[in-house]
Amino acid sequence: MSFFLQLFLWIPIIGFLFSLLIPRKKETIISGIAISTTAIHLGGILTFFVLWLLNASPILDAKHFLFFKSGNIEIFIDFYFDKVTAVFCMTGSLIAFLVTIFSRYYMHREGGFKRFFVTILLFFLGYNIVIFSGNLETLFVGWEILGICSFLLIAFYRDRYLPVKNSLKVISVYRLADLCLLLAMWMSHHLWHENITFLKLNNLPLVQQHIAQDETLGIAIAIMFLLAAVIKSAQIPFTSWLPRAMEGPTTSSAIFYGSLSVHLGVFVLMRTFPFWENIAFVKILVILIGLATAIIATGIARVQSTVKTQIAYSSAAQIGIIFVEVGLGFHFLALLHFTGNAFLRTYQLLVSPSVLNYLIHDQFYNFSPGNKKENFSFFKKITGTVYILSIQEWNMDHLLQRMFWDPFKWAGNKLRFITQRSSLLSLSALLLFGSLSFVYEIKLPFSDALPYLFSFLALSLILRAFSDRGDARTSWVLVFAGQFFVALSIALNKHFEFYQILIYLSGGSVSAIAGYYCLNKIKSIDHDIYLNKFHGYAYEHPKLALAFLISCLGLVAFPITPAFIGFDILLTHIEKDQIVLIALMSFCFVFIELSILRIYARVFLGQHKKPYHPIAYRSS
Repeated sequence: MSFFLQLFLWIPIIGFLFSLLIPRKKETIISGIAISTTAIHLGGILTFFVLWLLNASPILDAKHFLFFKSGNIEIFIDFYFDKVTAVFCMTGSLIAFLVTIFSRYYMHREGGFKRFFVTILLFFLGYNIVIFSGNLETLFVGWEILGICSFLLIAFYRDRYLPVKNSLKVISVYRLADLCLLLAMWMSHHLWHENITFLKLNNLPLVQQHIAQDETLGIAIAIMFLLAAVIKSAQIPFTSWLPRAMEGPTTSSAIFYGSLSVHLGVFVLMRTFPFWENIAFVKILVILIGLATAIIATGIARVQSTVKTQIAYSSAAQIGIIFVEVGLGFHFLALLHFTGNAFLRTYQLLVSPSVLNYLIHDQFYNFSPGNKKENFSFFKKITGTVYILSIQEWNMDHLLQRMFWDPFKWAGNKLRFITQRSSLLSLSALLLFGSLSFVYEIKLPFSDALPYLFSFLALSLILRAFSDRGDARTSWVLVFAGQFFVALSIALNKHFEFYQILIYLSGGSVSAIAGYYCLNKIKSIDHDIYLNKFHGYAYEHPKLALAFLISCLGLVAFPITPAFIGFDILLTHIEKDQIVLIALMSFCFVFIELSILRIYARVFLGQHKKPYHPIAYRSS
């Protein structure tokens, strides 16, 4: 039966590829492909589930597609099926089927009809990769696909300021979750000395034996899993991104942030539960975070003025309770709770426009203000304080901005001298020196410090691009140069085969050239691609916008180029005691994607600069 697991990934892949070939005006065919894809997937998973039950519900594990092998390290695709996979897959497939049917009419005659359904099918593929993943590498592939689909669907109404702005805000928070998962993969390599599968995680004596050898590393891995889950499921203190993500179409909000994507943090906790179930500190942390989110998010939801925000915080509160259930080991209850919450939030979001219309009508004709007496008791003051804090969403959005992003923007602004000619010449000389040191294996007294120097220079270039408001081509080149310094820093850190560097830089190099060509083309048309505002060039040049988006994905090591495998290979060459080096690499990983997507959003999305195009003044 293990062989058939891959079919549940081929179904959305084939549907996605077919939908790309259909002209955008053929709405019936485009929506028909999406509905058929989800219907076939739903029928297939139900049939497979029945056969699986008749065969005594065995745990299935199938290894596919070995991409790289070096010593004990293997990078491969692995599929896994158990009761957790069964519940998440059937729930996701049924909700996707219902939402695609609803979207066929809801998105009728919308300008981005094809773009919406193509992105939904890509999301469905990423969701299934995560659910069927048998190891961290496979899970990370689907995790990345979900992240970019979130960005595209939140910014679906790309002629409006807030959707584009919030798409960048959400993807920046998502990138923190990606970073936590990536660090968990890196530390797992050093704990297990191999690419661990979820099947082996169920071997409790084996897990305890490895954790006992390095307890600190085991706790750190568990905390990374927890942080990835907390961010992905919008738990405290990262809850504020969830209502911002509701700027997309209501149907995408229903399938993404009401039902499926937002519950993947619960999935990660349940999948990795055998690893951290005996670590009391982590279990207590899971329960406390879940309780805090349930209490605070419930208070926020009760005082919000928009229906989507109310549903978003209500969903986060329920997921907080699911976190408590997982932490206590009540997995059957957690799966039941997930299914109920997913269907409820999908239903609420899909009917919210109609319900809102009814409520406004009722309020207009039947509302009468009540006569309340002022009461300034201590309890009333406490209630008022909580009310004000809930109205302000406990300032979580402001806190994240001040703590995580403002320091890096400040650092990037302080690095403006990097774009001066003298600085660029110095960096070029250092890059040439490092390349020669690697090729000819030159050993110098300060050779051990070179990896740290080059990784610091890489981060400096990337932060400069992240905060730059000048010509987009300059920022693009700075990011690509930063990737060269990243590869060189790891190459000088440990014995590194030349072909491994080529794996990392191959996809990025082609994408960098293609992206620079697109930017140059826009520059020749309008002579203005400065990043101090949104330009909205996707209006007049949609094909160029698509080509640049694909180039962006290639440059950020999205799983469409060998660079995705190359980055995982790079991490295996960083030792577990090199904390500073892995920290610098991690920041580079985060800000490469944010810098690149910021360029794409500023140049191609937002309100068009020319006054003869329609301008939307309100968000969705």
